[in-house]
Amino acid sequence: MKKIKYTSAALLFCGALALTSCGEKAVEVEEIDYTQYVNPFIGTVGTGHTFPGACVPFGMIQTSPVTGAVGWDYCSEYIHTDNEIWGFSQEHLNGTGCMDLGDVLVMPVTARENRENYHSTFNHDTETARPGYYSVDLDQTGVKAELTATGHVAYHRYTYNKVDEAAVLIDLQHGPAWNENQYHSHVLECEVIKDNDHTISGHIKNSVWVTKDVYFVVEFNKAYTGVEDLPLMETEKGNRMVVSFPMEQGEQLEMKIALSSSSIEGAKKNLAAELPEWNFDATVANASKTWNEYLSRIQVTGTEEQKQNFYTSFYHSLIQPNNIADVDGMYKNANGEVVKADNNVFYSTFSCWDTYRAAHPFYTIVMSDKVDGMVSSLVSQAEVQGFLPIWGLWGRENYCMVANHAVSIVAEAYHKGFRGFDAERAFQAIKNTQTKSHKLKSDWEQYMQYGYLATDKTEAESVSSTLESVYDDYAAWDMATLMGKTEDAAYFAKRKDFYKNLFDKETGFMRPRLSDGTWKTPFDPAGLAHAESSGGDYTEGNAWQYTWHVQHDVPGLIELMGGTEPFLAKLDTFFTTKLESTLSDVTGLIGQYAHGNEPSHHVAYLYALAGKPERTQELVREVFDTQYSPRPDGLCGNDDCGQMSAWFMLSAMGFYPVSPVSGQYVFGAPQMEKFVLNLPNGNTFTIEAENLSKEHLYVDKIYLNGKEYTEKFINHEDIVKGGTLKYVMK
Repeated sequence: MKKIKYTSAALLFCGALALTSCGEKAVEVEEIDYTQYVNPFIGTVGTGHTFPGACVPFGMIQTSPVTGAVGWDYCSEYIHTDNEIWGFSQEHLNGTGCMDLGDVLVMPVTARENRENYHSTFNHDTETARPGYYSVDLDQTGVKAELTATGHVAYHRYTYNKVDEAAVLIDLQHGPAWNENQYHSHVLECEVIKDNDHTISGHIKNSVWVTKDVYFVVEFNKAYTGVEDLPLMETEKGNRMVVSFPMEQGEQLEMKIALSSSSIEGAKKNLAAELPEWNFDATVANASKTWNEYLSRIQVTGTEEQKQNFYTSFYHSLIQPNNIADVDGMYKNANGEVVKADNNVFYSTFSCWDTYRAAHPFYTIVMSDKVDGMVSSLVSQAEVQGFLPIWGLWGRENYCMVANHAVSIVAEAYHKGFRGFDAERAFQAIKNTQTKSHKLKSDWEQYMQYGYLATDKTEAESVSSTLESVYDDYAAWDMATLMGKTEDAAYFAKRKDFYKNLFDKETGFMRPRLSDGTWKTPFDPAGLAHAESSGGDYTEGNAWQYTWHVQHDVPGLIELMGGTEPFLAKLDTFFTTKLESTLSDVTGLIGQYAHGNEPSHHVAYLYALAGKPERTQELVREVFDTQYSPRPDGLCGNDDCGQMSAWFMLSAMGFYPVSPVSGQYVFGAPQMEKFVLNLPNGNTFTIEAENLSKEHLYVDKIYLNGKEYTEKFINHEDIVKGGTLKYVMK
């Protein structure tokens, strides 16, 4: 921390500054650098699939090192246990279970001998990563590589400490892929333009998870003396080239890489608007300042380890969604048309199946100034492709996962009072999504005929697809009700009860059902399924996990199970019956509970709703103690675009949105001493945990604004209007 002196006339509230006044006397205050608590290496080993490179909140750019690009382990192109870097690519997915992006790989090189590749070994002791900055020393070349970013521009600085001939590899073929064949064939088109002796621009069209266009401009601070095209395999279409420079030992080469989804001209506009000057250190400082402005919205009191886990979670949650519109608002939509975004912002990278559960509820509290833009982006894409994004990436649809939880995201925003988007357009997008069948992921005619998706008429994941869709029906019902659309509300009111059609009272599980009404046999409730690898009726899970997927009607589920006692007994069995998992997505196990995958995330909170809050409090503590740590292997599953992180942050505050659309956050137990939420609307919400310790993990009493509070949940409106929530622990 650094100390700063102010006179009282200059004392203002300004984000990260904690200021106090004492007349006209100069006072000394501490400016907190919240980025010091962020460790971008958390989650870079195992299934976390995070990356350590540089970005700014919600930016298009995530410039980061590549240590591998083939296979599921390399969804983010980096594993911390590797010791070889391939280069640095300019956009990355955070914590996903599928791969894409990783475009425009560059690598500083020196000796020009013929080599199979331009990879370099490195020592992790030379790596530095913090929000907005990454650096590493490359062994083979003796180059110190440093990376920073703005929203649309990656900025690199290379210090050549030993020089025979300095150059930069630019690989436009590169991109993460499931296998070697895809790696060498995913580029469909590639164009390179040598604008002048400082600038190279171009266009790549490729197809991995989605088919997308990437337009780029690469600008150097020195004139290059030559460009050598490298040979390609027969199946490759992306250019690879080595650009040479006259450099002295110790000299620095700087490079800016601007991207656009719309055009080369768009990339040039982004570069001119965001990085007109050559000042690497100032760009790092600006990125750090931007991160601090966001991270200071939550001030946490706790141990150093707790702060690292919390602020790294906060950091990961703000990497996406990404604004892919140019600075003038232009972007390429799902039909490949260049259009102008509402308010010049278009967000994509929506992992809705994951993030509707906690990440978007988190945004409605702490990032409320971004919510209207996110909803408008979802609705705009729906009006082009006919339905809300299932998994939106670079403005395109990849159809990953089941149901369509953008419905929940939109309805939740409306329920919570957000009105900075066109509600009529938004509801029409919801209605179209839930009633008009479309490619791959919906069959509403069958759904309405049987009241569920039949296992013999559904390609895979019939139970999960039904239960997840039922929650979206509830979301549609809620928004229709609030908007006074009685006919639509009545229609979706029936559908939100369809979960009852898959509950087998004999076994006590949500079970696959055939079109003739009989149950599918044989039936193993512990049997794991994954559509891509093993088929089955569940999405990355089993009947034990999906039986609890009735987020909107827990009383109804309790009634199906025969009452509170059987319900609690089954929960007890769920958390104590060992599961042997061979699926990479089903991790972080506590009994059958899998914290590493999203369908389990709300289940511990069901105890609180069923009248046994102490068990929720025990389980939340167990998850904190066993599934999160400030190490590269510190995440028990994919971060999934901030969902694992959002679970951590909300649960640390002592509550969780079992049913996000309801606006209710069910109480668990706080895990840190104090939180001060500096909300975008100017209000402050303070959360305190009196007498919290390792031994005192149970909540004795709760006070809201000084009055004892006995509800099982706190409402969204009570948080955002500001106040104090106090837990007394025992």
